[in-house]
Amino acid sequence: MDRKFIIDKNFIPIPAEEDDELYQNGIFIFNITKMLEYIRNNPDMFVPEPVSVRKIYRESLNINESHLDSVDLTSPVILAEIAPDRYNVIDGNHRVEKAHRQSIETIMAYRIKAEQHFKFLVSRKAYAKYVEYWNCKIKDLKNLHSGRDIS
Repeated sequence: MDRKFIIDKNFIPIPAEEDDELYQNGIFIFNITKMLEYIRNNPDMFVPEPVSVRKIYRESLNINESHLDSVDLTSPVILAEIAPDRYNVIDGNHRVEKAHRQSIETIMAYRIKAEQHFKFLVSRKAYAKYVEYWNCKIKDLKNLHSGRDIS
């Protein structure tokens, strides 16, 4: 399946209201509050699944230690597909950290495909860059599978 994206000239970024939780990775800023609302309103599309804490854990210097005690491990984290078949935690880093520290092997997670999560970007510029980034990753994979050097 070709998952190359074409820029939608009518793309409307999701607004970020004052109390919305946002996740930023470089230019890419996702509205987590609106994403969670969408997930809750579409339970048939988003079924939490167990994932290995060891596989998704990344040591972070941005952990608020005083917040860890209140973290609810029963709430699923969000894994966003940031490259074809490659997922990163975009919501729930404190939950993953707590699970790691408590030697918990699995945690529940929503896997959100790129086609689903890019709708929650908060700017047109980020959307255009994301489409460019994604398509570059698709091209790299095709070159890798065809035996061409992609470096």
